[in-house]
Amino acid sequence: MADIGGGSRGAVGIGVGPYAELTFDSEGDVDRATQGTVSRMEATDLLLFAHGWNSDRSTATRLYDRFFAPFPGLVGSGVRLGYVGVVWPAMRFSDEPIPDFDAPGLLAAPGFGTALDPVTRRALAEFWPERRAELDRVAELLEERPDSASAFIEFGALVRELAGVDAVPAAVAPSVPAIFTDDVLEVCRALSAALLRAGAPAPADPAGPGLTLGGGLRGLWGGAKELLRQAAYYKMKKRAGVVGERGLGPVLTELAAARPALRFHLIGHSFGARVVSFSLRAVPDRARYVKSVTLLQGAFSHYAFADRLPHDKSSGGALRGLQRRVDGPVVACHSPHDSALKVFYPLASRMAGDSAGLLGFDERWGAIGHDGVRAIPGAPRLSLETALREGVPAAGCVSVDAGSVVRRGGAPSGAHSDICHEELARVVVTAGRMGR
Repeated sequence: MADIGGGSRGAVGIGVGPYAELTFDSEGDVDRATQGTVSRMEATDLLLFAHGWNSDRSTATRLYDRFFAPFPGLVGSGVRLGYVGVVWPAMRFSDEPIPDFDAPGLLAAPGFGTALDPVTRRALAEFWPERRAELDRVAELLEERPDSASAFIEFGALVRELAGVDAVPAAVAPSVPAIFTDDVLEVCRALSAALLRAGAPAPADPAGPGLTLGGGLRGLWGGAKELLRQAAYYKMKKRAGVVGERGLGPVLTELAAARPALRFHLIGHSFGARVVSFSLRAVPDRARYVKSVTLLQGAFSHYAFADRLPHDKSSGGALRGLQRRVDGPVVACHSPHDSALKVFYPLASRMAGDSAGLLGFDERWGAIGHDGVRAIPGAPRLSLETALREGVPAAGCVSVDAGSVVRRGGAPSGAHSDICHEELARVVVTAGRMGR
């Protein structure tokens, strides 16, 4: 991997400093040169921000520049911040507009043709470099939109190969989301309906290349394109946990051993929230160097930190009790305007064999970025205004409804990426006890 450099103000396009990027590959291996740059930062507190799924390298850098901009004016005089952008291999679908980054017209009319645009096609080829033949055929089918059940069956088989679920042993097959195992026509029909529910406009021409549920099977190719998107998310979700647990977590331990007085504040957006949360698995029980965790529209289960699951009292969440490894609060910012997490996350996360309907919002599989932390007795639920006025608890999980600012965005993701607000920077400062 290349040396990123960047220990000074303005490095790689960032307007605050010192700034550096901490880079990981898909297996969680860190670029040691970037780790060295971070270890040499002159700071009392490090802000480490992990981007989400809808990011390529340049988009992540722009996100960090925009989100970090308010911090110098928010922290106290005794706080010297170091800014770290955690870069891991995700990908961006170019038809998912990002507020503040994309042209305003994209937010109003994102253009839901089923064909893959050249930018997304290249991104998919980089994401699945060993699957170019399968991607070529997927792209061909999405462009041609055959009115044929056999074409959908072929498409479903190709998507399963991309998602890597065909190779899943039968013994663990129930862990594969039903979106990849149910009848592909029914799944594409459900996804087409979900796109309409998320605000995607139906085309004027029923035979056109859009999201209509009429017009025969051709009208379901919008849902097929969404199934491809979900396959990429499925791979990124697993990758985010690996990068967090095997990559970021051990790096934090090494940095803390070399710089015992350094305070770490973890920030994650979308699957980046999964990266920083899973890094806590590698933090020793009695360690005190992680001082706060702020999750922005986190794309993982709202039961993740629970000791006991409401539907299975013998089991806990994937991160059960790990909030106790943070010497400060774990703040989950959520918004009802996030269509990606309100509509698509529970649909894609529902496990095979669950009795809930495919389209209904399933409480069992809800996302922490949609409705906050669940099944943790006594965990406060605050409005953003209350959190900024009165502060947040000094420890444990807290949910903050950020819907008053996280509210802009186009279909299919809604406000999922609308996170560059000074109010959210102030939440991070409040959580980390870094304010004036």
